[in-house]
Amino acid sequence: MKTDTITKEFVKDTGIFADIFNYYVYGGRQVIQPGQLTERDTVKTALPYGADGASFPVQRFRDVQKLYAAMTDGKAAYILYGVENQTQIHYAMAVKNNLYDALEYAGQVDEAARSHRKQKRPGDAPSAGEFLSGFWAGDQLIPSVTVTLFFGADPWDGPLSLSEMMNVPDPDVRACMNDYKVHLIAPARMTDAEIMRFQSSMREVLLFIKYSKDREGLDRILRANGERFRRLERRAADVIEAVTRSGLRYDEREEAVDMCQAIQEMRMEERQIGKEEGERIGETKQARETSKRLYAMGLDIEAIAPAVGHTAETVMDWLGLAGDLP
Repeated sequence: MKTDTITKEFVKDTGIFADIFNYYVYGGRQVIQPGQLTERDTVKTALPYGADGASFPVQRFRDVQKLYAAMTDGKAAYILYGVENQTQIHYAMAVKNNLYDALEYAGQVDEAARSHRKQKRPGDAPSAGEFLSGFWAGDQLIPSVTVTLFFGADPWDGPLSLSEMMNVPDPDVRACMNDYKVHLIAPARMTDAEIMRFQSSMREVLLFIKYSKDREGLDRILRANGERFRRLERRAADVIEAVTRSGLRYDEREEAVDMCQAIQEMRMEERQIGKEEGERIGETKQARETSKRLYAMGLDIEAIAPAVGHTAETVMDWLGLAGDLP
């Protein structure tokens, strides 16, 4: 499967999804429970009005979005949480996420208008303003919160707000502008202590990615978190391998993966490949030197080539005679 598909399926799990927002919104406190989350359609379509009241559809596809329902003071409270996965730095993330949230709100307004057309408000007719907007005075929007999850070891150097994407020297103009901030989770920006606030296997995924290019750092976090890394759920191991391309080998039929063993076996294989490559280079060097000695002794190419186990063309190249080939 493609990397974006693997990461999306991982984040879609309600336990992982709840963990992401418990970290970002509540600092790791377990406020959001998986059972309080409901899958939402990730296709976002709105009908902004054009000239003369004509409408045209705008459609975008989100990665993962869920509706969170909780009881507050005896009343139901709803929040829409969305995650945008990135394996590469997106330098217009503020615009992208702003559009998603705007489409969400526009869709809610459109849904409210359609609901009012089907069911009239008892007692009185809508005001002119309510009729024009389709959104009545007592209506309320469900808040939408979007988090960008960066599956990369490199530091995120993209803008984290709309204002960072602009050069507006006039302070009076800046004061009139509405800004939009990117809520970012990126391993390289986080301390180990911050990553440890995650309770799910997202913790191991972020730790591994953070140190995937730092062998000593990776060994350290594997030792410090050995118990969890030795029984890491396979889908988390799949994300790690898809993102870091470390060359990890494990049985994809197993539910849990011993990442410490997988890394050890990978490194043993790397050492064996390096050893074999070294031996091959040594044998080639010896054959080249032998060819030169035999040629200096007066042997012709046809006799030298089988003696050193290489083609005549290769031997002539070693001897600097490649240009003499017919």
